[in-house]
Amino acid sequence: MTTSTDMIGGVSAERLAAIAAREADIYAAARPKTRAALSAGTAAFLDGVPMLWMKDWPQPFPMLVAEARGAELLDLDGNRLDDFCLGDTGSMFGHSPEPVARALAEQGAKGLTYMLPTTDALDVGRLLQDRFGPFVWQIATTATDANRFSIRVARAVTGRPKILFFAGCYHGAVDDAMVRQVDGETVERPGLVGQVVDLSTTSKVVEFNDLAALEAALAEGDVAAVLAEPVMTNCCMVLPDPGYHKALRSLTRKYGTLLIIDETHTISSGLGGYTRTHGLEPDMFVVGKPVAGGLPASVWGMTDEVAHRFKAYDAKRPEGFSGIGTTLSANPLQFAAMKANLSQVMTAENYAHMEAGAARLERGLADVIQRHGAPWHVVRVGARVEFICHPTPLRNGSESHEAHKPALEKAIHAALVNRGCLIAPFHNMMLVSPATGFDQIDRLIAAFDAITAELFE
Repeated sequence: MTTSTDMIGGVSAERLAAIAAREADIYAAARPKTRAALSAGTAAFLDGVPMLWMKDWPQPFPMLVAEARGAELLDLDGNRLDDFCLGDTGSMFGHSPEPVARALAEQGAKGLTYMLPTTDALDVGRLLQDRFGPFVWQIATTATDANRFSIRVARAVTGRPKILFFAGCYHGAVDDAMVRQVDGETVERPGLVGQVVDLSTTSKVVEFNDLAALEAALAEGDVAAVLAEPVMTNCCMVLPDPGYHKALRSLTRKYGTLLIIDETHTISSGLGGYTRTHGLEPDMFVVGKPVAGGLPASVWGMTDEVAHRFKAYDAKRPEGFSGIGTTLSANPLQFAAMKANLSQVMTAENYAHMEAGAARLERGLADVIQRHGAPWHVVRVGARVEFICHPTPLRNGSESHEAHKPALEKAIHAALVNRGCLIAPFHNMMLVSPATGFDQIDRLIAAFDAITAELFE
């Protein structure tokens, strides 16, 4: 007899284990070249991979990619997959969009990095203002860096030490963001490597959508900035309550706290990101990952008022290294790629295609869940879709953490890969790109239907 403790997201643990083992065997049997290559060539890397996250895919060993084009990926063994992970948003506009690839080839012949601007840089500045708003811009290489630099500016212009984050947030590898709340106290997240600084001295954390807790934290007067995603994304996705962002903006202004919006994932929301689509009014704005079509690049902007305050601060500070900027940031390859991407790829027409495809995917997945009686639901933000193995929508990061079902999700992901569909490994995220066809979307829905039917038969 199966008890409730033997169930994971409505599926018996015994059935789940059997399916996961079978899918692992299928995956391995289809990739003999990959397994042989990994056996011969991974000793030079820590834990056998060039970046530790690559161990987090739910397969018995990593896939080796031969090439990726549009919304399709080809592995070393010749297996083709419809790619809905898209580099976890880095290739949200498809792999190697033709205008971006062409611009990179042309710039590559003229030099890779100068630590000096180009005329492309001037064009990018205008394009960034056109796409995202009249911010004063700076260029970095990752959204992590852009967030770090924004935090430095916020602390400088306010004279306050702390940054407020939402429980379960994701802002890259920003140290200050690696916090959670336990019994009302801000503490570091478990598993953090080599942490020395007491993060309670630099950070506060409250739950998303909890306006009372937000106001109480801001009222203490020590918060330089709130760093927030408009939608919590790197978890089981959490949408803002109606009116939440208006209240967030009102409270930050009331208590003299800056608002930094990190759009690195929510750029999927529409042209100009969630900020432009929903009329947000941040003091600072960050976006990375897809802004240069997949080439490592990020941007961070500030309002004229914040820029004026920072210039006044900068004029008075002692000479020395600011802690802002890296040598390879703002290089000509980034500008060439961003110019092509912002002007020719990140267009209203492409977003319309992405929205239509994502809406089709949302409907299809929801229909599968309903037909099989799975206690799950689907969430969409523009071109970003996620199925969540929990019956009801979530309101904050703690609820999101509880809704996460790693064993179930890994089994589903593995089954989807073996049916030719790749989704994000860390959560159940799928992106629709301008290159994604409705036939690919329908194949993903059919694959999801097949594994869900087996889980609940």
